Amino acid sequence: MPPRRPGEEATTQMPHVAPPVQREPGLLTHREPDEDPDLYDDDYYDDDEPELTEEEERRLRKKKIWKRVRIGAFVALGLMILGPVLAVAIAYPLVNWPHPEEVAAGQNKTITLHWADGSEMAKITQPGQNLSMLKLDEVPDHVRKAVLAAEDANFYENPGFDAKAIVRAVWIQATGGSSGGSGLTQQYIKKATNNEAPTLTRKFTELVKAYKMSNESDHDTILEAYLNTVHFGRGANGMKAAAQVYYGKDMKDLTPSEAALIAGMIQTPSWSEDMEYAQKRWNFVMDQMQQKGWIDQAYRGSQQFPTPQPFEKTRPGGLEGPMARVQQQIENEVDSDDVGLTMEKAQKVGVDIYTTVDKNMQQAATDAVNAVMNGQDPDLRTSLSAIDPTTGAVKAYYAGKDGLQGIDYAKGTIQEAGSTFKPFDLIAALKMGKGIGDTYDGTSPRTIANQVIRNAGTSNCGKQCPIKQAMIESLNTVFYDMVANDTGTPAVADAAHEAGIPKTVMYEGKPFNTLVGKDGGKPNTGIAIGADDAQVRPFDMASAFATFAARGVYRKPFFITKIEGPDKELLYQHTEKGVPAFDPDPTKSQDLADNVTEVLKEIPKKNIACAGGRECAGKTGTHELPESKDQNSKAWMVGYTPSLSASVWVGKDQGNLPITDRKTGGPIFGSGIPGQIWKKFMDAALNGTPVEKFPKAHLLNRSEPPKITPSNTPSQTPSNTPTRTTDPNASEPTKPTQTKPTRPCGGVLCPSQPPTTTTDPPDPVNGQQPNP
Repeated sequence: MPPRRPGEEATTQMPHVAPPVQREPGLLTHREPDEDPDLYDDDYYDDDEPELTEEEERRLRKKKIWKRVRIGAFVALGLMILGPVLAVAIAYPLVNWPHPEEVAAGQNKTITLHWADGSEMAKITQPGQNLSMLKLDEVPDHVRKAVLAAEDANFYENPGFDAKAIVRAVWIQATGGSSGGSGLTQQYIKKATNNEAPTLTRKFTELVKAYKMSNESDHDTILEAYLNTVHFGRGANGMKAAAQVYYGKDMKDLTPSEAALIAGMIQTPSWSEDMEYAQKRWNFVMDQMQQKGWIDQAYRGSQQFPTPQPFEKTRPGGLEGPMARVQQQIENEVDSDDVGLTMEKAQKVGVDIYTTVDKNMQQAATDAVNAVMNGQDPDLRTSLSAIDPTTGAVKAYYAGKDGLQGIDYAKGTIQEAGSTFKPFDLIAALKMGKGIGDTYDGTSPRTIANQVIRNAGTSNCGKQCPIKQAMIESLNTVFYDMVANDTGTPAVADAAHEAGIPKTVMYEGKPFNTLVGKDGGKPNTGIAIGADDAQVRPFDMASAFATFAARGVYRKPFFITKIEGPDKELLYQHTEKGVPAFDPDPTKSQDLADNVTEVLKEIPKKNIACAGGRECAGKTGTHELPESKDQNSKAWMVGYTPSLSASVWVGKDQGNLPITDRKTGGPIFGSGIPGQIWKKFMDAALNGTPVEKFPKAHLLNRSEPPKITPSNTPSQTPSNTPTRTTDPNASEPTKPTQTKPTRPCGGVLCPSQPPTTTTDPPDPVNGQQPNP
């Protein structure tokens, strides 16, 4: 304010200016009571101060954000530490851990199997069911160490749970892997309570119980409880029973190597019979034991995989002979993802399993096999599978006379399908626009795709042979031409897969790709006539032909309709899941299947017709013995009515041996022993049921041609080419010579063999031998 001039009155009073407050700079705790707190806030600016630059404002905002982040982090860390502690403190007095005596009393309950009509089939009692509780001092030190090495090597150092293992498991799962963090005590709680739900609630409760169990008992008591109750596979709960089922000996007599194999099975007991998995787990446990100093390097290096005794010797009590394979299939289905239970849980609960297997049809299958095979070569093997096309229910399952002592010849072996594969060629042709009246050159021999192809014997339908007649006479030249020059092999493989042939099956404990000619490399057209590239399980052929019977609807085969608990509560109920097989449009899929049936219903009429004028459809097939012109190594008959599909296969354990009918002295063809078994079964199984007719087919692409009867003109086979004499009951053709490195035969994979052919000489027509 300017100084007042002389004589000028003051109009304004000068304000009193207080002296500046003396305080310690920068200490908010020394602020005077009347000071504005905003003066010291980060975003306060005095009006007289110059404006901040954009960069300075950015720095201040960043400082403010990080301040809030720090505060939030401290709060979150506090909650992370105090939250679980508080949760455990609340849950601790509310939970109880299961005592081993109570758990053992609830294990190994009886499982009851039922026929399709509800009547009792058998009771399953598990091995080791009556074994008494063992004490820890009965368990050899190396057996204890093997279990610890397999599941929790730091068991004696942790408080009921392994914190490092849990953190590691969380990290692995968070990064897309799969891992469990349960220590031995937690595993005991999980198995004893029979609760393995993948939920945080279960995991938390399990951890609290394990912690409480560790506080209220010592580690030896926990290990003793674990060894009495954990499941080791093969139906054995507890180490005492496991020693018996794996090696047939008392636990005290187990070697460290044997104990390592048994302990290794704890992780996935249902894989106990997968020897590749078993060896992997055995190696892991042995390495862990060596690392811990529980076995020395010399012992480790001297040990070979301790192969357990055959599973068949320690099977649960129940069905025997051929029916044992039925029980095995039921148990496998209980363990499957489709059912969502396990045999381990079923044992602990005690359940009633209601199956699809029809008592009368199962007996009919056994009687048919016994009647036809009586007096035949004892080395002949056979299987019969029967499926209801309307549901997918397995009605009969005969996988071999020796039961569990032999091979499962229905689902445990992969065989060349022979001419039974030709209906899949027809599906592929129909889908590309062909009709059953379209014609191909049916003469023989012909050179097709650089292969010399011959029909069986003198079979010949002429140069304008309709597809329908070619199927009836099973002419190789027609179907090889069809696949090599029109459909291609992938379309045939696709048709087979759509009908029900799985793309991959487990064989000899390993996955095996069926129809291998479809994928990679140069396509092998031999798939057209069921040669080396058409390897299938007999059971799957019954399923695939059931899709034809169901008018193009595929239904996955199944053995179990429902499972009930001890109080009749429903634990599982099968639901039907039929889908159009050959085309997403149900009508198109139906027409395709009906056209196949229209052709196949003519084949059984010749000499294996169903009784009482019942309409049946089917296809026979054979696989020729390598380097032979007059012997077969495998023979088939697969056929169906609208309500039942059945597959019969006959062969030997080694695929390079001839199969001969001792009653006729000649080779076995599809309409021979397999056809006779199939006919006897179908007649007995369907006796008393309504006589069904196949629906009239809507013929695709062309109208049905007039039936052509094979002529009696001389064979066109060159005089220097060996011809084949056909059996009166025969029914099939030949394959081009092709070499394959390895192929299944019986229950084993055979070494490399000479080129093979597929044969299917046609059945006699009007009592006469077929001519070209």
